[in-house]
Amino acid sequence: MAMYERRATRQIHIGNIPIGGGAPISVQSMCNTKTTDTEATVQQIRELAAAGCDIVRVAVPDMAAAKNLGNIVRQVKTPLVADIHFDYKLALEAMAQGVAALRINPGNIGGTERVKKVVAAAREGGIPIRIGVNAGSLDHKILTKYGGITAEALVASAMEHVHVLEELDFYDMKISLKAHDVPLTLAAYRLMSQRVDYPLHLGITEAGTAGTGIIKSSVGVGALLAEGIGDTIRISLTGDPVVEVRTANEILKALGLKEYGPTLVACPTCGRTSINLVEIAEKVEERLRGMEEPIEVAVMGCVVNGPGEARGADVGIAGGNGEGLIFRKGEVIRKVKEEELLPELFREIDAILEERKSS
Repeated sequence: MAMYERRATRQIHIGNIPIGGGAPISVQSMCNTKTTDTEATVQQIRELAAAGCDIVRVAVPDMAAAKNLGNIVRQVKTPLVADIHFDYKLALEAMAQGVAALRINPGNIGGTERVKKVVAAAREGGIPIRIGVNAGSLDHKILTKYGGITAEALVASAMEHVHVLEELDFYDMKISLKAHDVPLTLAAYRLMSQRVDYPLHLGITEAGTAGTGIIKSSVGVGALLAEGIGDTIRISLTGDPVVEVRTANEILKALGLKEYGPTLVACPTCGRTSINLVEIAEKVEERLRGMEEPIEVAVMGCVVNGPGEARGADVGIAGGNGEGLIFRKGEVIRKVKEEELLPELFREIDAILEERKSS
């Protein structure tokens, strides 16, 4: 299947970020600070934005959190999404405080009249709503009908919420179908992409710590994006949300969907390797960390095949016995002693970046 074939043509905007309709796939994350702690939350939002996050969600568990949202909104440029459960008054207050979007389930905020009030305020403020369905909180009736947590059950639950909003003539929405089970998530999003043209928010929920969560999220989110499904993504990891953002952007970069900072190409080592390739690669990775310029750097262990195998790299090194090669775009530019490989590589990186600035 070709890339983008099944992406939503309907578009919404969260603040100044377009979602769907052919817009670039946006990256989201969620603060793990207390929303009542203005300083900590603002600081984390800025860190997330610096890492490449387009949209940030914050928890709104009570009215104190809702009333503090304005203090946060006024200090950041990143659009904020208020995460609301059960209490429609929290949604109304969050919108009054200036959030860019809501994450709610219309079916659990207290009946038709309350949903109407939320939708009326959202319509007046131009505030989109994300319908977020989670495998762990499906209605008992749906579980009974579909024989448990299935892709069909997730889609049916989401469609119930979609119909609630559509009946109120509200279409400014996106949909997520979250589960920690990767095959279930894949099946649910594939089915939903055939049912609606609303933007889809991808993610593997409760994926775990970075060690396993990055793998599950990369497989699940990456597979859907490669099929052309999905318009915005959030990688859910236990720990620092900045890691979520970096992982999301690396997934997009790996699929050719986004330019995102440097790329390190490093061979896996073999019996021909005669330099400490692991240590050198780690030092290069550390040097590249934090750089924003998209540059591809190769660290290869073999002077015979290295330059050719990494021909696409902007610059690279290939190690030999006590010496190595410096190359650009596969062409060897000089031979240096092993202890000079890293300093020479770093000089070439700086030279390339300087050339780009002056061009």
